[in-house]
This record gives sequence, structure tokens and C-alpha cells, in this order.
Amino acid sequence: MHYNTSIKTWAEEDRPREKLLLKGRSVLSESELIAIIIGSGNTSKSAVDLSREILRSVDQSLSKLAKLSIEELMRFNGIGEAKAISIAASLELGRRKRKESPVKDPIISTSQNVYDLMIPYFEDLSHEEFWVIFLSQSNGVLSQSCLSKGGVSGTVADPKMIFKMAIEKLASSIILCHNHPSGSLKPSQEDNKLTQQLINTGKIIGIPILDHVIFTNSGFYSFVDKEMI
Repeated sequence: MHYNTSIKTWAEEDRPREKLLLKGRSVLSESELIAIIIGSGNTSKSAVDLSREILRSVDQSLSKLAKLSIEELMRFNGIGEAKAISIAASLELGRRKRKESPVKDPIISTSQNVYDLMIPYFEDLSHEEFWVIFLSQSNGVLSQSCLSKGGVSGTVADPKMIFKMAIEKLASSIILCHNHPSGSLKPSQEDNKLTQQLINTGKIIGIPILDHVIFTNSGFYSFVDKEMI
């Protein structure tokens, strides 16, 4: 325990930067990694202690930390604008890394495949977004596009735009995706109505809706898995 002690006075193996060099990134705790990002603490706390305070405020959750605004981060004594921006930028880099699919032209065969593909786009969002995955005849992912962004309680999806894009991309089928920032996995009446409307339109056009998946940070709801499609 090094409370109220400058990092410079610690044993070399206990300093976050030196510890990373000597033992590798994986051995560092979240507070030590954040300490490296912010560089220094305040007059009464080291960078690690300040990082621990920040993590305690979000229940040790990096997902909750990623949702904090620059202004909210700056409420901590010792976190100015530059440090707050550094924290936000580091977490955003991690989120973008997870968007990089290790599989070129992934195949969608289950709702879990949909979740794995799309969760990097939805995690930590404080607003609702509606996305569509366009699939080939063999269920390969042609592309995924964000159709709209809304507020905390909802967004708007235009059926005409969805099927126009599907036709332009020569998609054989599509999967609908959106998130619930509230954390609720239960589809709303509007979700059910929109899904049925798009299913009916897809049957007429010949581009079926294979699934509609609702995302939260803790899981997902698949209309197919729940036999709603």
C-alpha cells in the first residue's frame, strides 16, 4: 500500500511504467494502467491512488468509466482537461480495436455471431442507434451500416431506406440491430411493430429479415431465439 506516497519513491518494480517494462502489460491492474495514462496524481494522492478513486466511483467498471464525459472526469481532484481527454481517448482506442474483425468476410449463422460482430459498435453508448447487417446468399457479411441515431429512449428506422440500401448492396437478406441504453432487453411495442412491418415488406421484395437483435452492455435479445420471427 503506497497511499499518499509519490510513485517516484516506490521500489522500481512497483512503479506502473517500470512494472510494465519488466513484467509486461498483462500484470498491471486497471488502476495502474490508468495511472500510466494520467501520469501524475494530486497533492495528496499518487496517480495510482487517484486512479483507484476514479474506478471506485464507477464500481470498478471500465464500461461505466467509458461513459463518463470529459466534464465528469474533471470533477476528480487532479484530473484536468488534458488528463480527462487522455483517459477518454485511450478507452475509445480500445473500443475501436474491438471493431476490427479477426475474420475477413464473417459468416452469420447464429445470434451469437451477430452479437460478436456488432457489440463493439454498441457498447458504452448513452444513446440509441439502429444498424442493419447486409448479407450475401451464403449469409456472409457484405457490410453493416448505421441507419439512424437517437436519444436515450429511441431512434427512427426508415423501411424505405433500409430496403433501398439492401437493393443497392445486392443483399440477399438483412439483420436488424439496435441498442437499449436503459439496459432493458425487453423489446418495446415500437420494436415489435417495426420488426413485423419490415418482415412483411421483406417478403414482398424478396429480401427476408433473418433476425432483429437488441443490444445492451450485459447481453442481447434475439427475435429469432425467442421465436418472434
